[in-house]
Amino acid sequence: MKGVLSERKTLHPLDIERRELPVAAGRAVRELAREISTTLDSTLPDPASTAATLTDPIVIAQIERRFAELPADVRRTMRPPATAAGATIVRRLPLTDAEFGPTPPSWREAAQWSGDAARRAHSFELDLVMLLLARSAGEPFGWQGQQGGRLVNNILPSPGHEDEQSGASSKTLLSPHSEDAFHPQRANLLMLGCLRNPDLVGTTVSSVRRVELSAAQRRLLSTPTLPILPDVSYGSGHEQYSATPLPTLWTSAGPDEATLRYDPAYTPLDDADAEYRAAYARLTAELERVCVTAALTPGEILLVDNDVAVHGRVPFTARYDGTDRWLKRVNIRLPDRPRRAEEADENGYGQRVVAPFRAAKTTAFVSGGRESARTDEHRESHPVAIEREAAHDRGSIEHP
Repeated sequence: MKGVLSERKTLHPLDIERRELPVAAGRAVRELAREISTTLDSTLPDPASTAATLTDPIVIAQIERRFAELPADVRRTMRPPATAAGATIVRRLPLTDAEFGPTPPSWREAAQWSGDAARRAHSFELDLVMLLLARSAGEPFGWQGQQGGRLVNNILPSPGHEDEQSGASSKTLLSPHSEDAFHPQRANLLMLGCLRNPDLVGTTVSSVRRVELSAAQRRLLSTPTLPILPDVSYGSGHEQYSATPLPTLWTSAGPDEATLRYDPAYTPLDDADAEYRAAYARLTAELERVCVTAALTPGEILLVDNDVAVHGRVPFTARYDGTDRWLKRVNIRLPDRPRRAEEADENGYGQRVVAPFRAAKTTAFVSGGRESARTDEHRESHPVAIEREAAHDRGSIEHP
């Protein structure tokens, strides 16, 4: 299975909503992250272990307690995308390419270096910046089976993975997809922060609210027909779980309110009939037609509404010399946007979230089950890391 998005796309920067962090707000984020980093260095018994996942209770307590100190402009700027494009570029986070040392060869080294005072430069501080910004937008979370459960993922090219459908790839087009489309607990909002992108490698974004489909095609694509399987970043082991057919579109509120779950590279389209495949192909062609490309520069953040827009990446040639593209990614849940009731019983192929910021008075899904809502006085103040069976740990490769 392969996405068919053209590899040649013109940049359309004005087609994506743009916002700017006020200078004082951007400076406040950096200063607060630096202050927290200094505090953690003096209090944590094992900084290297803490940097591996960023879920240490001391880290979570610092972010949870102090993000509210940021100027109100930060929260306003980090709100979800407000246009039909389903994406927003936030500019003017103060940072420079020279702050972070060389691009690591893989996510593992990136996490290790972040905990090594001699090698991390400002990478750990930027992890804290990303958590502060993500917490201002909603509830950051990670996946137990992806990048070791780390809350801030490092997205960079890795040798040997050039042709995969994963964020570690480079030579191949990363097909447009909903992030973690296979799972009922997928992010509402995806945040990609740029540390380095000297070749202006583009991230593609396509909104379902800009596509043109017939009523019949929308009906077909709204019918649960095919499953979406876990991507390569989760390894193997999903075969033991039943593959539940899912709708690709939800359009009951009309095209202007449409949402989708879409990942053609991991959808067994050959199992559908010709009529459904034709409708899916039309959706794919329409997503190509409305595609825009964001070539992020250092200090820019791309917010993608994961319910409205799909994203991908154009091919590029990695040098593996410490100068390659380097992004940091955070998955964010929006407490005021709960998942549909019909998604609650999905098994999620056994993949579990790491949810230390789980908000009070919300319902959380755990592989198809529900946890009861908590009131503020019973809110958890420690990381929630839900372990899977060790035999099916699948997290070796990142996927933006």
